[in-house]
Amino acid sequence: MSIKLTDSLKKLLKQTAEQLKGAVRRKFIAQTVMALGQGGQSLAEQELGWNRVTISKGIKELKSGITCVDNYQGRGRYKAEEKLPNLLEDIKKLVDSQSQIDPSFKSQRLYTRLSATEVRHQYSLITVRSLILSG
Repeated sequence: MSIKLTDSLKKLLKQTAEQLKGAVRRKFIAQTVMALGQGGQSLAEQELGWNRVTISKGIKELKSGITCVDNYQGRGRYKAEEKLPNLLEDIKKLVDSQSQIDPSFKSQRLYTRLSATEVRHQYSLITVRSLILSG
């Protein structure tokens, strides 16, 4: 038995899937695809825009009873401090020579004329020089 997908049913399924996240979403998608019957994966991919990898992962989770744990924390970029442990010290060295106190002496803050772009440029030059000298 296969289910006919009307426009209103497609809209409902898409909206429901968008509101769910992670394993719950995959389980919903897998149950929907299995209810669609033979060719349900292709139909769901074409008509609903669902990813085949997500569909198959959801079906495997549903059949095995084992839920895959998503590692959202493992995504993204590493902190600059982890890649470049001396970054803060190097930037301070660059900026200190260009810094001055507030001319009106109303504040203890130091000001610099270097833009962030210029600091990055000078830092990259220093990094390249140190690589050339060490290599």
